[in-house]
Amino acid sequence: MPDEPIHLVCCACGHRAAPTDWRCTVCASPLEIETLPPFDADAIRAQEWSLWRYAAMLPTHRRFSLGEGMTPLIPVNTGDGAPFLAKLEYLNPTSSYKDRGSAVLLNYLLGQDVEAVIEDSSGNAGASIAAYAAGIGMRARIFVPAAAPAAKKGMIARFGAEVVEIGGTRADVTTAVEAAAAGMVYASHAWNPLFIAGQMTNAWEIWEQMSQRAPTAVVCPIGQGLLFLGLYRGFRALLDAGLIDRMPRLFGAQSAAYDPIVRAVEGGAEDVTPSGSGQTVADGIQIARPLRGKAILAAMRETEGGAFRAGDQTILAAQTTLARRGLFVEPTSATAVAVLPQVRAVLDGPAEIVVPLTGNGLKTNVEL
Repeated sequence: MPDEPIHLVCCACGHRAAPTDWRCTVCASPLEIETLPPFDADAIRAQEWSLWRYAAMLPTHRRFSLGEGMTPLIPVNTGDGAPFLAKLEYLNPTSSYKDRGSAVLLNYLLGQDVEAVIEDSSGNAGASIAAYAAGIGMRARIFVPAAAPAAKKGMIARFGAEVVEIGGTRADVTTAVEAAAAGMVYASHAWNPLFIAGQMTNAWEIWEQMSQRAPTAVVCPIGQGLLFLGLYRGFRALLDAGLIDRMPRLFGAQSAAYDPIVRAVEGGAEDVTPSGSGQTVADGIQIARPLRGKAILAAMRETEGGAFRAGDQTILAAQTTLARRGLFVEPTSATAVAVLPQVRAVLDGPAEIVVPLTGNGLKTNVEL
């Protein structure tokens, strides 16, 4: 089934982009989808147990699915007397929340007759793009940091994608893939707004799982911030449809080694400046300058949210705490739990807090 035409436009200059452009060809700014379908509760496909239950609200048709989405939402008590609700995103097909975005993006690209894609990733997005490319018969070439966890690189290779290892920083990987992307379709999870559209479904599931209510707050790790923006836009669509009466307060969690959003919040800035160097156990959010930092900060201000940082030892302690409760996640996921005491300190009274646990701990090196 052919897709209805969607229009990609530059969020800075308004230039109309081609269907497979990955950034504005005029000013090099990120693109956005000009118009998304409004949320319609009556259009939910109740018998569909995947994110495609919201097909009427997504900007592409389903051509292929691995069963992404509809992950459990469970209560977790870490022993500090302040339980939270964990959204088990690591139970997606490739053990990462990235599958929501990959499913929507690659279904869209398949509708544009794309046969091969290129992508860069610290691991999870690369594995996700590789899996969905394999499922729909696309070739994939994935650029990764040489220092990325071996389990993630191995997963990408097992899906049949070409793995290109780049030495240096995460930014060096992006520079390398952008140079190689000329003449190819760059299926960038960081740049492409179709990826963010897939993440909106996370908010809609939370709303359904909480008996059509919004939580007090949501806390998630922020690297490029795509899950954060997807949650914001998803809850915003529910608010615009009159299905919730307020937005949840949205908070981001960053590693102390890479904390550009936290620094911008603390300084009252409207945009980010690069902040980060070296290595951190939270390799999935090792991003010194999020591409959509200005939009992330605006969403935090609108929802009266914010951002907090945690050091590696605090992150690892949170990972261990979760494991002792049967939830084995990678350190990047545990970063959101590590900052929960700071989030609770700014909330008034009892609060329902949702934390998406974004990636499986088996994708990182496990020490006995």
